[in-house]
Amino acid sequence: MIKSLMSNLPEKSQPASHRLHKPVLMTEVLAALEPVLKNSTTENPLRFFDGTFGRGGHLRAIMEAFPTLRAVAVDQDPEAIAYAKENFSEEISSGRLQIHHCNFTDFSVEKFGQFDAMLLDLGVSSPQLDQGLRGFSFYNDGPLDMRMNNASGGEVTNAVTAAEIINNWSEDELNELFQQLGEVSRPYRVTRAIVHDRKTKPYETTRELAGLIERVEGWHRKGHHPATQFFLALRLQVNQELEVVQNSLLPLVHGLKSKARLAVLTFHSLEDRIVKNKFKEFADEAQGLGSPVNKKVIQAEWNEAKDNPRARSAKLRTFERA
Repeated sequence: MIKSLMSNLPEKSQPASHRLHKPVLMTEVLAALEPVLKNSTTENPLRFFDGTFGRGGHLRAIMEAFPTLRAVAVDQDPEAIAYAKENFSEEISSGRLQIHHCNFTDFSVEKFGQFDAMLLDLGVSSPQLDQGLRGFSFYNDGPLDMRMNNASGGEVTNAVTAAEIINNWSEDELNELFQQLGEVSRPYRVTRAIVHDRKTKPYETTRELAGLIERVEGWHRKGHHPATQFFLALRLQVNQELEVVQNSLLPLVHGLKSKARLAVLTFHSLEDRIVKNKFKEFADEAQGLGSPVNKKVIQAEWNEAKDNPRARSAKLRTFERA
């Protein structure tokens, strides 16, 4: 059934979004949600919530696979909202899709209602990673920013930038940050160099910081930039990503109808551990909210991991409401 859903997707549903951001575990996400969404009909259209629109790769495929579905999508990135309005204008004008500029942590049943299926893709979209101006890339130069929402007038604001952390935090605080969020076992040489060099000139761009890490750490693995885990730690801290996941899952589960499903894609062990433990907590006798759909986490098959490097660390967990 799922293979036929994928192969029958119209051509227009693939190139625009997939060239920019190839959605990971697409077949597996469809398989996780299909038992619920297959019941959507013209007379009784089901509701789908996309808490991380990005560039709409997953949403496009899901809406094409289930053509009577009605969707609500949110994203804190103003560029994602602009992209949605331009590339999903038909769905928006027809009333099939509502798009909101906010974070999924703002979800409440009172604000959005209840849904038959939900998806969170906690990865950073390819345009965010690849465009130097956003401050996420260690290959392309840009301001050392890393805020997911960098629009001053948005509903979501991040006051702290990566540059402020690098230039103002103490050496001990930076060590703790890189060890806990970046899982860098020995960041000491890098943090010592940061604290030393910033006395002469504060860090302002991604290449300044990435260049220092390259120089101090050196390249140990082909294809794995030495700044990867350091940049990850900064991004998680700037956007409070772990706290957002920790605090958002319960309201989202309360937003599920009976037998509805929430699918969550994570891309590193800290996020996956939170999702795993939260789903177990929701399923225990005290809460009794439902149960995880699969006993083991779902990961990309070898072919997908080979073709799409960003799928290698992806993990999918799904929760079904009682």
